[in-house]
Amino acid sequence: MAAVTNISCYRFAELKGLKELREGLVADCKSWGLKGTILLSTEGINLFVAGAAESIDLLINRLRSIPGLEGLVPKVSISEQQPFNRMLVRLKKEIISFGMESIRPADYTSPKIAATELKRWLDEGRPVTLLDTRNDYEVKLGTFKGALVPDIRTFREFPEAVRKLPPELKDQPVVMFCTGGIRCEKAGPFMEQEGFNNIYQLDGGILKYFEECGGEHYDGECFVFDQRVGVDPGLRESDFAVCFACQAPLDAVDQADPRHVEGVSCPHCYVSAPERMAQRIAKLHDGIHEAVNPLPGSVPCENRRPVNIPAALDRKTLLESLTELFPQVSREEWERRCDAGRFESYGGAVRGKDHVVRGGERVVQVFPPDVEPAVAVDIKVLYEDEALLLIHKPAPLPMHASGRFHRNTLQYILNQVYAPKYPRPVHRLDANTSGLVLFARTRHYCRLMQQQFLNGSVEKIYLVRVQGHPMEDVFFSDAPISAGPDIMGTRRIDEVAGLASRTDFKVLQRCEDGSTLLQAALGTGRTNQIRVHLWQLGLPVVGDAAYLPDQQLGDTQTLDLAAPPLQLHAWKLSIQHPVSGGRMDFEAAPPAWSGLDS
Repeated sequence: MAAVTNISCYRFAELKGLKELREGLVADCKSWGLKGTILLSTEGINLFVAGAAESIDLLINRLRSIPGLEGLVPKVSISEQQPFNRMLVRLKKEIISFGMESIRPADYTSPKIAATELKRWLDEGRPVTLLDTRNDYEVKLGTFKGALVPDIRTFREFPEAVRKLPPELKDQPVVMFCTGGIRCEKAGPFMEQEGFNNIYQLDGGILKYFEECGGEHYDGECFVFDQRVGVDPGLRESDFAVCFACQAPLDAVDQADPRHVEGVSCPHCYVSAPERMAQRIAKLHDGIHEAVNPLPGSVPCENRRPVNIPAALDRKTLLESLTELFPQVSREEWERRCDAGRFESYGGAVRGKDHVVRGGERVVQVFPPDVEPAVAVDIKVLYEDEALLLIHKPAPLPMHASGRFHRNTLQYILNQVYAPKYPRPVHRLDANTSGLVLFARTRHYCRLMQQQFLNGSVEKIYLVRVQGHPMEDVFFSDAPISAGPDIMGTRRIDEVAGLASRTDFKVLQRCEDGSTLLQAALGTGRTNQIRVHLWQLGLPVVGDAAYLPDQQLGDTQTLDLAAPPLQLHAWKLSIQHPVSGGRMDFEAAPPAWSGLDS
């Protein structure tokens, strides 16, 4: 195979007509069979290109014909194979990103020192500080002996690193260097602006030093930005590979490491699955904090809530349909809302109470702008992967829009964080119940997880404090619970038409104040099931404003934020993961009222 000629060079010059120049260079380089990258900017050119020697000569002549690039002198090396996959010509704001508009290398650069002169200084032992301006992953492959390495990840971090250098360096000779010299063209003038009085740039960088002086006073190899990864002082290709995730050079040991997955990770940047999840969760918590400050419902805003008309209500009036669909709201209230023009069709027409609906029709209830009640917002993400999202929900916080709540809900808040791919609730918790609630990341996973809840393979354990002491330490209730809501959205025991339900209870602690801490295991998942069963047993939940002692019903659904909490907590959850099939057990920290250790 014929040898491949590699050239690299840069030049700071005021260039114009960049779009046309780019189009011409793309066409020329492709016709000449060249591959690599050319960066064009109004401040100059930076390039790494490889191909046949005669094609390289054509490119050099073409570039030297451009005003400002007449004196272009590339560095040349030879490789056995083409180090680039394709030919790119890109337009950039800067040919080397630095972020300091006051630095203009086309107008001024710091004094340069030739490679041979630097070697002579080092041979003589002259007092000089060598400053490596390259990124940390480049330095791993090699640097000058005794060089000062600022440990930066990108060149944009260099200014801050310079400001941390010892003040005594400002009056001492400092020779800065990089791969080919381009970074020093900006780094030098910046250091002079910062008060360094004796700055030199290594002319041509490390590669020029290798070419003219070999490897004396240098440890290792030089990182290059192509598939060769590194070259030794003889400018020969090394055996290093590069991690395309973090750009770190990889020796034979690194490449054999099981953490090295080509194109994904290496021993230097590998992050374990738990660590990756912790990073994701930290970002989610940041997003939640932003979404709830201020609370979404603290700003008055018109809200619109759809009402879907089932086939069974076909040809009923709108008022009749609303009363039957939502019996927890009085007929008089629905009539008032209809008369106030609160309902519209999706076509925009206002629908009065006597409007005859059709099965499948969707109308919209319009809520005038209003401030929603405050809610608890200490939402914690406990687990997240491609399929599932497990939340520790505080209380009071409604799961979804209902009653006075439209945007101060868990679903709305999570939608802001995850938009546009909204998580889907697999099951629900009452607004006043705290603890574990499971979401699915897609509709497909939601169906799979809901099936587990339906077939009873999910284990759900709650903590609950009740008023009174049960007679037995272990007991249960299998009283059937009404399928639909009653007054204020409550459920009740319905021995005739109720849904089969079962909750198993176990006493954890009998308290001197007359209350009892229980563990409740759900055998079914009916609305308000634990609260209704305990209410029926004469053991109402402490803090429950709906299911009161002596079989009384209250008039409060969602508690105020300042009210004593409902002492019911979704404590443990055990599921089968929809992807891996493995069993997963989760536990939420017990609330303070339980008296249990976290």
